[in-house]
Amino acid sequence: MDDPAIQFGFGPIRHTRLRPVRHAFGYPGVFLRVRVDGDAARRAATGLGRWFGWDAAAPVSFRSADHGDGRTPLADWARGLCAQAGVDADGAIWLHTFPRMLGYAFKPVSFWFCHRADGAPIAVIAEVNNTFGERHCYLLAEPDGGPLPQGRERRARKVFHVSPFCSVEGSYRFRFFNRPDRALARIDYHDADGPLLLTSLSGELVPADRAAVRRALFGQPLFTVGVVARIHWHALKLWLARVPFHRKPEPPEAFVSRGDR
Repeated sequence: MDDPAIQFGFGPIRHTRLRPVRHAFGYPGVFLRVRVDGDAARRAATGLGRWFGWDAAAPVSFRSADHGDGRTPLADWARGLCAQAGVDADGAIWLHTFPRMLGYAFKPVSFWFCHRADGAPIAVIAEVNNTFGERHCYLLAEPDGGPLPQGRERRARKVFHVSPFCSVEGSYRFRFFNRPDRALARIDYHDADGPLLLTSLSGELVPADRAAVRRALFGQPLFTVGVVARIHWHALKLWLARVPFHRKPEPPEAFVSRGDR
């Protein structure tokens, strides 16, 4: 990829629950797509002025410690996970995630797009956080470690608790579409009775410059606070609608689980 090392994305986040009551909502989102191998993104961040910080306090910022194990350099961490799964991700590593806004962030899911040296996409790591401070990763790749076709559905068995209104069973269905100017990620959750949740994150991609930073900050200064507020507000609505409640189980012993197809 020859895309700018830091990009901002602006677009809708949508969520639809199909059963036992239909509950749907959407809201505008802002995200970052950053290249975490090499130092191009860090160098690009220095030209964004005092409103943006890379591993530094600023109104809009990216913090490496929010991802991976919080210690290992990000590209090394992602490549290590891929290597454990038999995938050789020796090319570009892009991280699609929410920024910190006014110093705060909660990131329900971030996506690591891992490539081979020849540019072929080879794996996606879906890094999931819940509101209990726990994290789990689903590694999505072809069974033979070959290139990952764009748009092909990848499945992963659900092993990690996210919402008290969904049990830890069934599977996720992931689909990704990436262009230089646009990104789309779809995550649908199926239980034993079929589709239950349909979610998507999409938006236009623009090169990171001072205008994009201002657009993010002044357009949605409380975006990341709002993510958590919306989670609890919609949870209250589901509780009032008497959707069955599931207590939180213990997190899975393994930090990473491999998608099955």
